[in-house]
Amino acid sequence: MRKITVLSDVALITCIVQRGAADKIIVAAKSAGAQGATVYFARGMGVRERLGILGVAVDVEKEVINIVVSSEQVERIFEKMYFAGNLDTPGMGIMYITRVEKAATYIPPEILERLKTTPDNTEEKK
Repeated sequence: MRKITVLSDVALITCIVQRGAADKIIVAAKSAGAQGATVYFARGMGVRERLGILGVAVDVEKEVINIVVSSEQVERIFEKMYFAGNLDTPGMGIMYITRVEKAATYIPPEILERLKTTPDNTEEKK
């Protein structure tokens, strides 16, 4: 019988940066423990699109990075991504964390078994 393994102690880090900056940020996130990332392109709208020649609107292309991480990793990965993306510089982008109520994916049985035997994951906490 097929079962769903639900993860409830996770967060989503979303980082929106200038096109071309995502790779460096993802490398930093992975070095801090992230398992992977989803990247897609978007177009920004705001003050910066009016900065073209003679005030003509310019498309501002962005890269959006989404990474799902455990709650215990979120602060460390968030910090590494922030500094790798130079987000402390005006106009470089924005990053935020969203609480995830429920997520599901394949988790190898040996990892599930290890989680069951960890003191933090006792049956009493359910």
